[in-house]
Amino acid sequence: MTVPTQRDFTLDPADTERLANLAGPFDEHLRQIEMRLGVEIANRGNVFRVSGPEPAVVRAERLLQALYAESAETTYDSHVIHLRLNAANVDQAEEPGYQPQDVAVRVRRGTVRGRGANQSRYLHAIATHDINFGVGPAGTGKTFLAVAMAVDALNESRVQRLVLVRPAVEAGEKLGFLPGDLTQKVDPYLRPLYDALYEMLGVEKVAKLLEKSVIEIAPLAYMRGRTLNDAFVILDEAQNTTIEQMKMFLTRLGFGSTAVVTGDLTQIDLPKHVKSGLRDAIDVLRGVEGVSFTFFEARDVVRHPLVARIVSAYDMRDAQDRETGPT
Repeated sequence: MTVPTQRDFTLDPADTERLANLAGPFDEHLRQIEMRLGVEIANRGNVFRVSGPEPAVVRAERLLQALYAESAETTYDSHVIHLRLNAANVDQAEEPGYQPQDVAVRVRRGTVRGRGANQSRYLHAIATHDINFGVGPAGTGKTFLAVAMAVDALNESRVQRLVLVRPAVEAGEKLGFLPGDLTQKVDPYLRPLYDALYEMLGVEKVAKLLEKSVIEIAPLAYMRGRTLNDAFVILDEAQNTTIEQMKMFLTRLGFGSTAVVTGDLTQIDLPKHVKSGLRDAIDVLRGVEGVSFTFFEARDVVRHPLVARIVSAYDMRDAQDRETGPT
């Protein structure tokens, strides 16, 4: 049983505007931190008292001190507080003995760093392994960070081209009934990759690189029979690959290349009797030297805070179904 504790501390210098920024309207930000950490926060001016389990109290004080130190330059809202909670990895104590090397990626929008331990592990793994898997729910930054690392590798001339791949699996709509030729039919499936590239490089530069085939965006079926040397290859939505497609993709890797495979095992659109190639790869390749796996969780979601709660609710339901069988 965890023994409750309390800590008193002062945030200096005393400044009413900074304190109001930290606390939020009607102390909304303090309540957000309380709910996430399982503590109680009380204050009179710049004198704070935090009560709760000792590890959570220590993390809460550390977080409040850090937020206050930046409160003069940063305007806080619930979204920023949510991201800072993620970045501080406050849901659980840090794993002893593990400190991933900080990887900073410079792109058009600025510098991209991992928000939280899992994203930091993911970036470090991509920088140090030839084949990388990022598995977890939507909104955890799997594709965005992979594209950022790809753009950085291209800018630094570590690779000669980017190859971004998705399986064109029908998710409730039939491709044959969509207007246009094959390219126009599969473009909607590739749109998230375009969006990430536009944010990293700008629309005009992406268009030029696509025209020169320095960037190639293609359906997975187009990869058969190829060998990709000096390339950064990303397979997105890999949960919708078959076992044969996944094996085919992974064996395309040539010299001087890096591959990142991303997917969400809770959003498989394959027929019920077909095993996901991503799930199979996790079973087969765990422990293979040179292959890394990063598993993201609901707490890693960097979208609206409600998204993390939605993911957790579905995870709980799925766990109950596995134990009792679906109703």
